[in-house]
Amino acid sequence: MIAYYFRLALRSFRRNKVLTALMVIAIALGIGASMTTLTVFHVLSGDPIPQKSDRLFSVLVDPQSALGYQPGEEPADQLTRFDAEKLLREKHAKRQAMMTGGGVTLEPEGSTLRPFNTDARYTSSDFFPMFDTPFLYGQGWKETDDDGRGRVAVISSTLNQKLFQGANSVGKSVRLNGNTMTVVGVLGDWHPNPHFYDLYTGRYGDSEDVYLPFSTAIELKFDRNGSIDCFGRRNETDPTGPNASCTWIQYWVELENPGQAADYRRYLENYSDQQRAAGRFERPNNVRLRNVMEWLDFKKVVPGDVRLQLWLAMGFLLVCLINTVGLLLAKFLRRSGEIGVRRALGASRGQIFLQSLIEAGTVGLAGGLLGLLLALLGLYAVRQQPVDYAKLATLDGQMLLMTFALTLVASLLAGFLPALRAMQVAPAIQLKSQ
Repeated sequence: MIAYYFRLALRSFRRNKVLTALMVIAIALGIGASMTTLTVFHVLSGDPIPQKSDRLFSVLVDPQSALGYQPGEEPADQLTRFDAEKLLREKHAKRQAMMTGGGVTLEPEGSTLRPFNTDARYTSSDFFPMFDTPFLYGQGWKETDDDGRGRVAVISSTLNQKLFQGANSVGKSVRLNGNTMTVVGVLGDWHPNPHFYDLYTGRYGDSEDVYLPFSTAIELKFDRNGSIDCFGRRNETDPTGPNASCTWIQYWVELENPGQAADYRRYLENYSDQQRAAGRFERPNNVRLRNVMEWLDFKKVVPGDVRLQLWLAMGFLLVCLINTVGLLLAKFLRRSGEIGVRRALGASRGQIFLQSLIEAGTVGLAGGLLGLLLALLGLYAVRQQPVDYAKLATLDGQMLLMTFALTLVASLLAGFLPALRAMQVAPAIQLKSQ
Protein backbone atom coordinates (compact mmCIF):
# COMPACT_ATOMS: atom_id res chain seq x y z
CA MET A 1 0.00 0.00 0.00
CA ILE A 2 2.84 2.39 0.83
CA ALA A 3 4.42 1.76 -2.58
CA TYR A 4 1.07 2.51 -4.21
CA TYR A 5 0.77 5.78 -2.30
CA PHE A 6 4.31 6.65 -3.32
CA ARG A 7 3.40 6.19 -7.00
CA LEU A 8 0.33 8.37 -6.47
CA ALA A 9 2.58 11.04 -4.97
CA LEU A 10 4.86 11.00 -8.01
CA ARG A 11 1.85 11.25 -10.29
CA SER A 12 0.56 14.21 -8.28
CA PHE A 13 3.92 15.95 -8.61
CA ARG A 14 3.74 15.76 -12.38
CA ARG A 15 0.30 17.37 -12.32
CA ASN A 16 1.43 20.25 -10.08
CA LYS A 17 5.04 20.84 -11.13
CA VAL A 18 5.31 24.48 -10.09
CA LEU A 19 3.74 23.95 -6.66
CA THR A 20 5.88 20.87 -6.07
CA ALA A 21 9.02 22.74 -7.11
CA LEU A 22 8.25 25.54 -4.65
CA MET A 23 7.84 23.07 -1.79
CA VAL A 24 11.05 21.21 -2.66
CA ILE A 25 13.02 24.46 -2.86
CA ALA A 26 11.58 25.72 0.45
CA ILE A 27 12.60 22.54 2.28
CA ALA A 28 15.98 22.43 0.50
CA LEU A 29 16.87 25.96 1.54
CA GLY A 30 15.91 25.29 5.16
CA ILE A 31 17.78 21.98 5.29
CA GLY A 32 20.85 23.39 3.51
CA ALA A 33 21.18 26.39 5.83
CA SER A 34 20.49 24.46 9.03
CA MET A 35 22.81 21.55 8.21
CA THR A 36 25.65 23.91 7.27
CA THR A 37 25.53 25.69 10.60
CA LEU A 38 24.71 22.52 12.57
CA THR A 39 27.73 20.73 11.08
CA VAL A 40 30.05 23.62 11.98
CA PHE A 41 28.62 23.70 15.51
CA HIS A 42 28.99 19.91 15.80
CA VAL A 43 32.66 20.09 14.80
CA LEU A 44 33.48 22.97 17.10
CA SER A 45 31.61 21.72 20.17
CA GLY A 46 32.50 18.03 19.93
CA ASP A 47 34.29 16.04 22.61
CA PRO A 48 37.98 15.90 21.54
CA ILE A 49 38.76 12.82 23.65
CA PRO A 50 35.43 11.08 24.39
CA GLN A 51 36.93 7.89 25.78
CA LYS A 52 38.21 9.66 28.89
CA SER A 53 37.14 13.30 28.86
CA ASP A 54 35.39 12.82 32.21
CA ARG A 55 38.66 11.63 33.80
CA LEU A 56 40.99 14.36 32.49
CA PHE A 57 41.06 17.56 34.53
CA SER A 58 42.57 21.00 34.13
CA VAL A 59 44.18 22.11 37.40
CA LEU A 60 44.26 25.70 38.65
CA VAL A 61 45.40 27.22 41.93
CA ASP A 62 45.61 30.91 42.84
CA PRO A 63 49.15 32.17 43.56
CA GLN A 64 48.42 35.86 42.94
CA SER A 65 48.93 38.63 45.48
CA ALA A 66 46.16 39.81 47.75
CA LEU A 67 46.14 43.21 46.04
CA GLY A 68 42.89 43.62 44.11
CA TYR A 69 41.43 40.33 45.30
CA GLN A 70 37.67 39.96 45.01
CA PRO A 71 35.96 36.95 46.65
CA GLY A 72 34.59 34.46 44.14
CA GLU A 73 36.74 35.54 41.20
CA GLU A 74 38.44 32.95 39.02
CA PRO A 75 42.13 32.16 39.54
CA ALA A 76 44.63 32.61 36.72
CA ASP A 77 44.06 30.25 33.78
CA GLN A 78 47.55 28.73 34.08
CA LEU A 79 50.10 27.77 36.74
CA THR A 80 53.46 29.19 37.73
CA ARG A 81 56.48 27.04 36.97
CA PHE A 82 57.07 26.51 40.71
CA ASP A 83 53.57 25.15 41.32
CA ALA A 84 53.54 22.99 38.19
CA GLU A 85 56.88 21.39 38.95
CA LYS A 86 55.98 20.77 42.60
CA LEU A 87 52.61 19.20 41.75
CA LEU A 88 54.36 17.06 39.14
CA ARG A 89 56.90 15.81 41.65
CA GLU A 90 54.23 14.92 44.21
CA LYS A 91 52.39 12.71 41.67
CA HIS A 92 49.07 12.69 43.47
CA ALA A 93 47.08 11.63 40.38
CA LYS A 94 47.26 8.54 38.20
CA ARG A 95 49.01 10.65 35.56
CA GLN A 96 49.98 14.30 35.41
CA ALA A 97 51.57 16.52 32.78
CA MET A 98 52.82 20.09 32.69
CA MET A 99 53.23 21.76 29.34
CA THR A 100 53.54 24.86 27.24
CA GLY A 101 53.69 25.63 23.55
CA GLY A 102 56.86 26.63 21.75
CA GLY A 103 58.59 27.05 18.45
CA VAL A 104 61.85 25.61 17.13
CA THR A 105 63.99 25.96 14.04
CA LEU A 106 64.58 22.57 12.46
CA GLU A 107 67.79 22.08 10.48
CA PRO A 108 67.45 19.03 8.17
CA GLU A 109 70.65 17.01 7.87
CA GLY A 110 71.60 15.26 4.64
CA SER A 111 68.68 16.84 2.84
CA THR A 112 68.07 19.54 0.29
CA LEU A 113 65.47 21.05 2.62
CA ARG A 114 66.29 24.45 4.01
CA PRO A 115 65.95 25.12 7.76
CA PHE A 116 62.37 25.90 8.74
CA ASN A 117 60.36 26.83 11.81
CA THR A 118 57.75 24.54 13.29
CA ASP A 119 55.51 24.40 16.36
CA ALA A 120 56.63 22.42 19.38
CA ARG A 121 55.25 21.31 22.73
CA TYR A 122 57.36 21.17 25.86
CA THR A 123 55.82 18.69 28.27
CA SER A 124 56.43 15.73 30.57
CA SER A 125 56.42 12.00 29.90
CA ASP A 126 52.83 11.30 31.02
CA PHE A 127 51.51 13.51 28.21
CA PHE A 128 51.37 10.63 25.72
CA PRO A 129 49.60 7.90 27.74
CA MET A 130 47.34 10.48 29.39
CA PHE A 131 46.02 11.82 26.10
CA ASP A 132 46.01 8.42 24.33
CA THR A 133 48.29 9.61 21.54
CA PRO A 134 48.71 6.90 18.88
CA PHE A 135 52.24 5.98 17.84
CA LEU A 136 53.28 5.01 14.34
CA TYR A 137 56.79 4.12 15.49
CA GLY A 138 58.42 3.97 18.90
CA GLN A 139 56.95 5.53 22.03
CA GLY A 140 57.18 8.54 24.29
CA TRP A 141 60.23 9.27 26.39
CA LYS A 142 60.76 7.90 29.89
CA GLU A 143 60.36 9.77 33.16
CA THR A 144 64.14 9.67 33.58
CA ASP A 145 64.40 11.88 30.50
CA ASP A 146 62.31 14.51 32.30
CA ASP A 147 64.59 14.39 35.32
CA GLY A 148 67.80 14.16 33.28
CA ARG A 149 66.90 16.76 30.63
CA GLY A 150 67.17 14.11 27.96
CA ARG A 151 67.98 15.11 24.39
CA VAL A 152 65.02 13.21 22.98
CA ALA A 153 62.04 14.12 20.84
CA VAL A 154 58.75 12.76 19.57
CA ILE A 155 57.75 14.00 16.11
CA SER A 156 54.52 13.99 14.14
CA SER A 157 53.90 11.71 11.18
CA THR A 158 53.75 14.82 8.96
CA LEU A 159 57.24 15.89 10.00
CA ASN A 160 58.47 12.31 9.75
CA GLN A 161 57.23 12.15 6.16
CA LYS A 162 58.95 15.43 5.37
CA LEU A 163 62.30 14.51 6.92
CA PHE A 164 62.49 10.73 6.54
CA GLN A 165 59.99 9.98 3.74
CA GLY A 166 57.74 8.16 6.20
CA ALA A 167 60.32 5.54 7.22
CA ASN A 168 60.83 4.42 10.82
CA SER A 169 62.97 7.25 12.20
CA VAL A 170 63.29 6.00 15.79
CA GLY A 171 66.93 6.33 16.79
CA LYS A 172 67.69 8.94 14.15
CA SER A 173 68.62 12.51 14.94
CA VAL A 174 67.04 15.87 14.30
CA ARG A 175 68.66 19.25 14.92
CA LEU A 176 66.55 21.81 16.72
CA ASN A 177 67.96 25.29 17.23
CA GLY A 178 71.43 23.85 16.70
CA ASN A 179 70.95 21.03 19.23
CA THR A 180 70.85 17.35 18.28
CA MET A 181 67.86 15.36 19.54
CA THR A 182 67.24 11.63 19.20
CA VAL A 183 63.83 10.61 17.87
CA VAL A 184 62.21 8.14 20.27
CA GLY A 185 58.72 8.10 18.76
CA VAL A 186 56.62 9.09 15.76
CA LEU A 187 52.98 9.94 16.38
CA GLY A 188 50.21 8.55 14.22
CA ASP A 189 47.19 10.54 13.14
CA TRP A 190 46.39 12.66 16.21
CA HIS A 191 44.65 15.99 15.79
CA PRO A 192 42.23 16.57 18.70
CA ASN A 193 39.88 19.44 18.03
CA PRO A 194 39.28 21.64 19.90
CA HIS A 195 42.93 21.90 20.96
CA PHE A 196 41.73 21.46 24.54
CA TYR A 197 45.00 20.91 26.39
CA ASP A 198 46.36 24.34 25.37
CA LEU A 199 43.88 26.91 24.11
CA TYR A 200 46.51 29.66 24.01
CA THR A 201 48.36 28.36 20.95
CA GLY A 202 45.23 27.99 18.81
CA ARG A 203 41.83 26.50 19.57
CA TYR A 204 41.51 24.52 16.34
CA GLY A 205 43.88 23.13 13.76
CA ASP A 206 46.81 20.76 13.58
CA SER A 207 48.78 19.51 16.55
CA GLU A 208 52.44 20.32 17.06
CA ASP A 209 55.18 18.66 14.99
CA VAL A 210 57.78 18.31 17.76
CA TYR A 211 57.41 17.23 21.41
CA LEU A 212 60.28 17.73 23.86
CA PRO A 213 60.83 17.24 27.59
CA PHE A 214 59.92 20.47 29.36
CA SER A 215 63.17 20.40 31.34
CA THR A 216 65.20 20.09 28.14
CA ALA A 217 63.47 23.00 26.44
CA ILE A 218 63.97 25.20 29.51
CA GLU A 219 67.67 24.32 29.82
CA LEU A 220 68.27 25.07 26.14
CA LYS A 221 66.20 28.27 26.34
CA PHE A 222 63.93 27.35 23.46
CA ASP A 223 61.35 29.92 22.43
CA ARG A 224 57.89 29.54 23.88
CA ASN A 225 54.46 30.43 22.52
CA GLY A 226 51.26 31.28 24.31
CA SER A 227 50.13 33.56 27.10
CA ILE A 228 52.05 34.67 30.19
CA ASP A 229 50.70 36.73 33.09
CA CYS A 230 53.02 38.16 35.73
CA PHE A 231 51.83 39.55 39.06
CA GLY A 232 53.38 40.90 42.22
CA ARG A 233 56.86 42.04 41.23
CA ARG A 234 56.47 43.35 37.68
CA ASN A 235 60.21 43.56 37.01
CA GLU A 236 60.79 39.83 36.55
CA THR A 237 64.18 39.44 34.88
CA ASP A 238 63.24 35.90 33.79
CA PRO A 239 59.46 35.39 33.74
CA THR A 240 59.94 31.67 33.02
CA GLY A 241 62.32 31.14 35.93
CA PRO A 242 61.61 28.54 38.63
CA ASN A 243 60.49 31.15 41.19
CA ALA A 244 59.01 33.78 38.91
CA SER A 245 55.60 35.20 39.83
CA CYS A 246 54.18 34.45 36.40
CA THR A 247 51.52 31.98 35.24
CA TRP A 248 52.23 30.38 31.85
CA ILE A 249 52.06 26.59 32.21
CA GLN A 250 49.08 24.32 31.54
CA TYR A 251 48.68 21.44 33.99
CA TRP A 252 46.45 18.41 33.43
CA VAL A 253 45.83 15.29 35.49
CA GLU A 254 44.17 11.96 34.80
CA LEU A 255 42.25 10.35 37.64
CA GLU A 256 41.19 6.72 37.96
CA ASN A 257 37.54 7.72 37.83
CA PRO A 258 35.46 10.92 38.03
CA GLY A 259 34.64 10.17 41.66
CA GLN A 260 38.24 10.90 42.67
CA ALA A 261 37.84 14.56 41.70
CA ALA A 262 36.67 15.50 45.21
CA ASP A 263 39.77 13.88 46.77
CA TYR A 264 42.08 15.64 44.34
CA ARG A 265 40.35 18.97 44.99
CA ARG A 266 41.00 18.49 48.73
CA TYR A 267 44.64 17.79 47.88
CA LEU A 268 44.80 21.11 46.00
CA GLU A 269 43.20 22.86 48.99
CA ASN A 270 45.85 21.36 51.29
CA TYR A 271 48.58 22.35 48.85
CA SER A 272 47.27 25.93 48.86
CA ASP A 273 47.29 25.91 52.67
CA GLN A 274 50.94 24.79 52.65
CA GLN A 275 51.95 27.50 50.20
CA ARG A 276 50.13 30.15 52.22
CA ALA A 277 51.91 29.00 55.35
CA ALA A 278 55.20 29.24 53.45
CA GLY A 279 54.38 32.83 52.48
CA ARG A 280 53.90 32.24 48.74
CA PHE A 281 50.10 32.37 48.53
CA GLU A 282 48.32 35.43 49.89
CA ARG A 283 44.74 34.83 48.87
CA PRO A 284 42.21 32.43 50.41
CA ASN A 285 42.06 29.00 48.81
CA ASN A 286 40.82 29.33 45.25
CA VAL A 287 41.27 26.12 43.30
CA ARG A 288 39.53 24.83 40.17
CA LEU A 289 39.31 21.30 38.80
CA ARG A 290 37.39 21.01 35.53
CA ASN A 291 37.13 18.04 33.20
CA VAL A 292 37.62 18.46 29.46
CA MET A 293 34.08 19.46 28.50
CA GLU A 294 33.68 21.71 31.55
CA TRP A 295 36.95 23.41 30.64
CA LEU A 296 35.87 23.98 27.03
CA ASP A 297 32.54 25.35 28.20
CA PHE A 298 34.22 27.64 30.74
CA LYS A 299 36.58 28.99 28.08
CA LYS A 300 33.67 29.48 25.65
CA VAL A 301 35.56 27.71 22.91
CA VAL A 302 32.65 27.72 20.45
CA PRO A 303 32.61 31.21 18.88
CA GLY A 304 29.55 33.27 19.72
CA ASP A 305 28.83 34.02 16.06
CA VAL A 306 28.60 30.29 15.33
CA ARG A 307 25.92 29.88 18.02
CA LEU A 308 24.05 32.88 16.63
CA GLN A 309 24.23 31.49 13.09
CA LEU A 310 22.86 28.17 14.32
CA TRP A 311 19.82 29.82 15.91
CA LEU A 312 19.24 31.96 12.82
CA ALA A 313 19.44 28.91 10.55
CA MET A 314 16.99 26.97 12.70
CA GLY A 315 14.65 29.93 12.60
CA PHE A 316 14.98 30.02 8.83
CA LEU A 317 14.17 26.30 8.68
CA LEU A 318 11.04 26.94 10.73
CA VAL A 319 9.96 29.68 8.30
CA CYS A 320 10.56 27.31 5.38
CA LEU A 321 8.44 24.62 7.07
CA ILE A 322 5.60 27.07 7.67
CA ASN A 323 5.67 28.01 4.00
CA THR A 324 5.67 24.34 3.05
CA VAL A 325 2.66 23.72 5.30
CA GLY A 326 0.79 26.48 3.49
CA LEU A 327 1.68 25.09 0.07
CA LEU A 328 0.65 21.56 1.07
CA LEU A 329 -2.65 22.85 2.44
CA ALA A 330 -3.32 24.63 -0.82
CA LYS A 331 -2.46 21.51 -2.80
CA PHE A 332 -4.59 19.11 -0.75
CA LEU A 333 -7.58 21.45 -0.61
CA ARG A 334 -7.51 21.76 -4.39
CA ARG A 335 -7.94 17.98 -4.46
CA SER A 336 -10.91 17.91 -2.12
CA GLY A 337 -13.12 16.49 -4.87
CA GLU A 338 -10.71 13.63 -5.55
CA ILE A 339 -10.41 12.90 -1.83
CA GLY A 340 -14.22 12.93 -1.46
CA VAL A 341 -14.62 10.40 -4.27
CA ARG A 342 -12.02 8.14 -2.66
CA ARG A 343 -13.83 8.37 0.66
CA ALA A 344 -17.14 7.55 -1.05
CA LEU A 345 -15.54 4.49 -2.66
CA GLY A 346 -14.52 3.14 0.74
CA ALA A 347 -11.19 4.75 1.64
CA SER A 348 -10.93 5.34 5.39
CA ARG A 349 -9.79 8.53 7.07
CA GLY A 350 -6.60 6.77 8.11
CA GLN A 351 -5.80 5.78 4.50
CA ILE A 352 -6.31 9.37 3.33
CA PHE A 353 -4.09 10.61 6.15
CA LEU A 354 -1.36 8.06 5.31
CA GLN A 355 -1.48 8.88 1.60
CA SER A 356 -1.17 12.60 2.31
CA LEU A 357 1.66 12.05 4.78
CA ILE A 358 3.58 9.89 2.30
CA GLU A 359 3.16 12.58 -0.34
CA ALA A 360 4.54 15.17 2.08
CA GLY A 361 7.42 12.83 2.98
CA THR A 362 8.25 12.35 -0.69
CA VAL A 363 8.42 16.12 -1.14
CA GLY A 364 10.69 16.26 1.91
CA LEU A 365 12.95 13.53 0.51
CA ALA A 366 13.43 15.48 -2.73
CA GLY A 367 14.01 18.66 -0.74
CA GLY A 368 16.48 16.88 1.54
CA LEU A 369 18.59 15.64 -1.39
CA LEU A 370 18.73 19.14 -2.82
CA GLY A 371 19.35 20.51 0.68
CA LEU A 372 22.30 18.13 1.08
CA LEU A 373 23.89 19.61 -2.03
CA LEU A 374 23.28 23.12 -0.69
CA ALA A 375 24.83 22.10 2.66
CA LEU A 376 27.93 20.80 0.88
CA LEU A 377 28.20 24.11 -0.97
CA GLY A 378 27.72 25.98 2.29
CA LEU A 379 30.47 23.99 4.01
CA TYR A 380 32.77 24.62 1.05
CA ALA A 381 32.15 28.34 1.53
CA VAL A 382 32.96 28.01 5.25
CA ARG A 383 36.27 26.30 4.38
CA GLN A 384 37.28 29.34 2.36
CA GLN A 385 36.96 31.66 5.36
CA PRO A 386 40.12 32.90 7.14
CA VAL A 387 39.33 31.24 10.50
CA ASP A 388 41.26 28.52 12.32
CA TYR A 389 38.37 26.04 12.24
CA ALA A 390 37.59 26.49 8.52
CA LYS A 391 39.16 23.27 7.25
CA LEU A 392 37.28 21.22 9.87
CA ALA A 393 33.92 22.07 8.29
CA THR A 394 33.20 18.75 6.59
CA LEU A 395 30.13 16.54 6.56
CA ASP A 396 30.94 13.24 8.30
CA GLY A 397 28.81 10.09 8.38
CA GLN A 398 27.02 11.10 11.57
CA MET A 399 25.99 14.47 10.16
CA LEU A 400 24.96 12.85 6.86
CA LEU A 401 22.54 10.60 8.73
CA MET A 402 21.33 13.59 10.71
CA THR A 403 20.63 15.41 7.44
CA PHE A 404 18.23 12.72 6.29
CA ALA A 405 16.72 12.39 9.76
CA LEU A 406 16.11 16.14 9.95
CA THR A 407 14.64 16.08 6.45
CA LEU A 408 12.26 13.25 7.33
CA VAL A 409 11.15 14.87 10.58
CA ALA A 410 10.76 18.28 8.95
CA SER A 411 8.72 16.96 6.03
CA LEU A 412 6.45 14.87 8.27
CA LEU A 413 5.88 17.83 10.58
CA ALA A 414 5.11 20.02 7.59
CA GLY A 415 2.72 17.39 6.21
CA PHE A 416 0.92 16.55 9.45
CA LEU A 417 -1.52 19.48 9.50
CA PRO A 418 -2.38 19.31 5.76
CA ALA A 419 -2.84 15.53 6.01
CA LEU A 420 -5.08 16.00 9.05
CA ARG A 421 -7.10 18.56 7.12
CA ALA A 422 -7.36 16.26 4.08
CA MET A 423 -8.72 13.32 6.10
CA GLN A 424 -11.54 15.53 7.38
CA VAL A 425 -12.95 16.20 3.89
CA ALA A 426 -16.66 15.25 3.91
CA PRO A 427 -17.38 12.93 0.93
CA ALA A 428 -21.11 13.84 0.73
CA ILE A 429 -20.43 17.54 0.30
CA GLN A 430 -17.78 16.92 -2.35
CA LEU A 431 -19.97 14.50 -4.33
CA LYS A 432 -22.87 16.96 -4.19
CA SER A 433 -20.65 19.78 -5.47
CA GLN A 434 -19.45 17.54 -8.29
